[in-house]
Amino acid sequence: MASSGKLEVEVEVKSTPEKFWDSLRNTETVFPKAFPDTYKSIELVEGDGKSIGSTRLVKFAEGIYNIGPMITTTKERIDEVDEEKKVVGYSVIEGELLKFFKSFKAKVGVAPKGDGSLVTWTCDYEKTNEEVPAPELFKDFAVKTFHDLDAYLLKA
Repeated sequence: MASSGKLEVEVEVKSTPEKFWDSLRNTETVFPKAFPDTYKSIELVEGDGKSIGSTRLVKFAEGIYNIGPMITTTKERIDEVDEEKKVVGYSVIEGELLKFFKSFKAKVGVAPKGDGSLVTWTCDYEKTNEEVPAPELFKDFAVKTFHDLDAYLLKA
């Protein structure tokens, strides 16, 4: 029987909650510009990209292996949105990641902290089998992305 688990990480950033949240809600335009070496494109497949049920296809740059073995695309569906609390949750519904995980759901929240923000990322997952390692590298990838996004936004 495959096991499930949860990962969580908090990252402090200097950007305001509003600015950071806005960039997270517009990943299809912001991320490929901010991270051209990581994101080839993020395409809206269904919906407006912001509401529950919207889906997007994330294509990673060729040869990127820092997020996992042979992960080139993921299709994600937005499952939860709370604009007031600045929280969005999504599930991976297609792509190579599902070879390793029966389910992979993540949630990102942005809250005020001092002059900046506290970004929280949580991931609930179920592995396809016991040999699959816990997705720690996705947590590391999220931390790096949030720090790099903050630096990008502070330059803008």
